[in-house]
Amino acid sequence: MYDPSQLRTFLTVAQTLSFTQAARRLGLRQSTVSQHVRRLEDAAGRQLFTRDTHSVELTEDGEAMLGFARRILEVHEQATAFFTGTRLRGRLRFGASEDFVLTRLPEILESFRQEHPEVDLELTVELSGTLHEQLAAGDLDLVLAKRRPEDPRGEPVWHDRLVWIGAERLRLDPDRPVPLIVYPPPGITRALALDALQRQGREWRVACTSGSLNGLIAAARAGLGVMAHSRGLVPPGLVRVPDRAGLPELGRVDFVLVHGRRRPSAQGAADALAAAILAGGDRLHRSQRAGLG
Repeated sequence: MYDPSQLRTFLTVAQTLSFTQAARRLGLRQSTVSQHVRRLEDAAGRQLFTRDTHSVELTEDGEAMLGFARRILEVHEQATAFFTGTRLRGRLRFGASEDFVLTRLPEILESFRQEHPEVDLELTVELSGTLHEQLAAGDLDLVLAKRRPEDPRGEPVWHDRLVWIGAERLRLDPDRPVPLIVYPPPGITRALALDALQRQGREWRVACTSGSLNGLIAAARAGLGVMAHSRGLVPPGLVRVPDRAGLPELGRVDFVLVHGRRRPSAQGAADALAAAILAGGDRLHRSQRAGLG
């Protein structure tokens, strides 16, 4: 019912929110990109984008189509590989932030290893900021991590808002610096928290620094201070800091997949793993919500 080439075009437009950029990335004419989207909308019987001369946005039906498109393309690629007898090989250097490794990502990686046993998968677990640096340096092929709001790179897996969290018994003194529990630089949530406090003119002090999410959670549960964290992933034993504490808004955080330099020996494996993660993105998010909050 749905043409794979049209679904790929739809996903590229959804990622770039630009028909022009999508055409450039796919090596197609812009008229062809528009035609693919129009035919997919005709097949679905729904409008997938709202667009004018200045902007392109996904509709609610377009958001729903994202998950379906990713799963359809994943199954299509699996079937093609099975019947053509092609097998992925090579070394794939994959980086993921600890937020994901503690949840359902291991299941996705295990399934990937079973489907592609000849791929040498090398996993690096680090801070999101460090992973982006390693990717830029050519040390990784694919990264699943947070990104800064102004960073356009990466294919969105999902979005969430950052909130302040801490122990339920914690009380902040408005006349004293805010005690912070943070990742070390270049942690992205650290940078966002400090920027928000500086914009508000609120004084702060670092009460705990740890490169481990479990270390941050333990410090927060002990009542040492507050930490910035994804709203959908609040760990057990911690709660959102109430608005009466007067802490500033932290804004949105994006969780994305970013490809590194296209090494021929890793490109096929990187594309296959990215497709598997994107197809499982909604399930991964739901499992994080259930497991961590």
